[in-house]
This record gives sequence, C-alpha cells and structure tokens, in this order.
Amino acid sequence: MIIELDGLSISSEQDFHKRIASAFSWAQYYGNNLNSLWDLLSTDVERPIEIVWKNSKESEQSMGETFKKIIFIFERTKNQDISLGLDENFEYKLK
Repeated sequence: MIIELDGLSISSEQDFHKRIASAFSWAQYYGNNLNSLWDLLSTDVERPIEIVWKNSKESEQSMGETFKKIIFIFERTKNQDISLGLDENFEYKLK
C-alpha cells in the first residue's frame, strides 16, 4: 500500500492525523495523536506500507517539533520491522 501525503495541505498535527486516518480508513478508530500513530503503524496495518510525503519541507516549516516527532515514529516503525526480520516492511519517503 502506498499512502501519499501532500505537505501543502498539512500544516498542523490535526491536519496530519486527519489525513493519515483517512488514508488508512481508520477515521472512527484512530485517536488523532502520536500514540495512536505509533499503534497504527507498528501493529494495526498490514505490510507493505510506503508513505510518500510530498512537499514535506512545507509541513516541516509549519509544524516544527511535531513534524520531527512524526518522523521519529516513522523511523521507529521502520527499524522495528527491520529488527523483526519482516519480508514486507514499512517505508517512508520525504519529498
């Protein structure tokens, strides 16, 4: 599964959570916070997953520390999949 996010429409944590919940069709179950993001990516969705965040610099400028926390969760999820030796993994790209 490839999820595309557009940084031109993500300028806050709320924007991000709304887009990610919608992309995974988890809107009614998703808690709209960073803990929910970790739960979703680390255990709740089937692999493979690739998130492509276009115009990510715009989001980074608008979101500041929150953007860094999201990327930390992405990286943590990616490393968890690698350490578990999964054939199909979580990946992300910032464009």
